[in-house]
Amino acid sequence: MGAIASVPEREPGGSRLPSASPWFREQASEFGARASIAGLFVVLATRIATEFLETGHVTGLLLLVSELLVVVLTVLRRRAVVVDRSWAARVVAGTSMVFVPLIKPAGTPLAPDLVTACVSGLGLSIIIAGKLALGRSFGLMPANRGIVSNGIYRVLRHPIYAGYLVTHAAFLAAHPSPLNLLLLVVSDLSLIVRSTYEERTLALDPAYRDYMGRVRWRMVPGMF
Repeated sequence: MGAIASVPEREPGGSRLPSASPWFREQASEFGARASIAGLFVVLATRIATEFLETGHVTGLLLLVSELLVVVLTVLRRRAVVVDRSWAARVVAGTSMVFVPLIKPAGTPLAPDLVTACVSGLGLSIIIAGKLALGRSFGLMPANRGIVSNGIYRVLRHPIYAGYLVTHAAFLAAHPSPLNLLLLVVSDLSLIVRSTYEERTLALDPAYRDYMGRVRWRMVPGMF
């Protein structure tokens, strides 16, 4: 059978219904992304706050602060010049974001809360340094919202993701469970893949190609 062509809808009188404008579709997409991130944050905040009230452990609270920064910067981000809206990029970005809010405080800690809190604090410091440098250039989908090469970006090309890996490891040590391990491994692998999609988009800009030549490491100095 041949392919079925889509036919524009018509009003009862026979005239074609106007299709949604690109501007409207973009605004709807932006609103959906921001609402989704905010909703997932509320789920995580509820779980972490309940655990803190019951135990007084602060490791989860530090992770919560890093996720709050995601919400704030998603709302304030600037318009992108180039965006990768491919389905593969959407799936990778979504996977890297959606699983972290599903983790739960559970299991017997592998280390004292003071130790995991210090490690999480280190990761949070890296995240804050990265997001302060990035500012409104932060985004969820691979996009060019301006090339940032100052601050901690002089050392790593993806310091925020590096900070996530540290805070996730600290949370897992504080709350080891098969579910948390699965969710965080999938999320962190998606972060690594997401960084390759972002660099593919950013490398369309000669300024970013020059930046990649100056800053060799993506997330771990001397290793990756």
